[in-house]
Amino acid sequence: MTDQPLVQDFATDFDHLDPQWVNDPYPIWEDLRGRCPVAHTERFGGAWFPATHEGVSAVAKDSEHFSSRQVIISYTRPTDEDLPAPIGLAPPITSDPPFHVDARRLILPAFAPGPINALEPAIRELCNRLLDNMGDHEIVNAGEEYAQFIPPAVIAQMLGFPPEDEDFFREVIHNIIGSADNQDDAERERLQAETEAYFDKQIQDHIDNPRDDLTTYLLNVELGGQKLQHDHVRGTMILILVAGIDTTWSAIGASIWHLAQNPDDLARLVNEPDLMPTAIEEFLRFYAPVTMGRMVKEDFDFNGCPMKKDDWVLLGFPAANRDPAAFKDADKFIIDREENRHVAFGLGIHRCAGSNLARLELRIAIEEFIKRYPKFELANPEGVTWAPGQVRGPRNLPVKVLK
Repeated sequence: MTDQPLVQDFATDFDHLDPQWVNDPYPIWEDLRGRCPVAHTERFGGAWFPATHEGVSAVAKDSEHFSSRQVIISYTRPTDEDLPAPIGLAPPITSDPPFHVDARRLILPAFAPGPINALEPAIRELCNRLLDNMGDHEIVNAGEEYAQFIPPAVIAQMLGFPPEDEDFFREVIHNIIGSADNQDDAERERLQAETEAYFDKQIQDHIDNPRDDLTTYLLNVELGGQKLQHDHVRGTMILILVAGIDTTWSAIGASIWHLAQNPDDLARLVNEPDLMPTAIEEFLRFYAPVTMGRMVKEDFDFNGCPMKKDDWVLLGFPAANRDPAAFKDADKFIIDREENRHVAFGLGIHRCAGSNLARLELRIAIEEFIKRYPKFELANPEGVTWAPGQVRGPRNLPVKVLK
């Protein structure tokens, strides 16, 4: 958690690492939409936060004025040397046009419905194995014993990484996403070197021992008649690991957290399984876990806001999903909501390429959990903890199984 001074006014000094924001950001966003639709802060060297669906959409779709070369906001201002063009550190999410188009196109086949749906039996078996391990105890931890283990195992299988390295995967995620307030340059460089060394080891192992997985695919695929540069392969692998784990883990946990407090919604899902696809979309809208960063390319006036070159912009997709100007009864969770054009997976050219996988994991995780535990509630509401940073979801999530 940040050791910065607590925020007094989020309109002029917002901080997404502030405990109030981490624990319950929704009242903050509602307040901002009403009196300051684009908030500002001098923290992180200068940053902006559009709180409306209209504002978020405008920034997300504008690659002329806003760059994606760094998507994690921190106190460290990256230089051009830190973010080599056109690849960036984690292509395609850190790549700007025109390179982004080709970099994204390369990974789309791996996340198409066919290969993703083929993972369903393995994911379902994994969920049941985790539930078996949790046993028949009255209190189980849906976060630390269940949700956090599902995406790492799936991504490890896709990339061809050793499943026993899952603890390291979570450490990598924490280092990249959860430490935005880390101002220790030496420590940050050490962690980055450790992460890159691990991925270099996996790349070399796949060169020596090719197999049918996503890493081998990245090593063999060509861009412009040439195989991908080493940094491109490694950066995409890091992206898939980070983006594919913390986001889905958070969505699974938030959905279970909701059901633990809303017995009517839980009963409907248990008794009306055909409702699950619609419910999944409402979970994604109401508890969208991801905010993304952009950097201002040049001094630019955005809706009256004098943005400066290299200012951060924090894209509040979760805030956009709660905007009453875009959604009827936006502040209500409606499990059978019919019209639901949410932006949980982003907007514009960087819309999440892994949305098919995220939906599949979320659906199966919830299906198997409520099949095993058709009635449950929070064991200790005050004991639930939320991850700080740009991916928000419950971590410690003890629930009481009811008979």
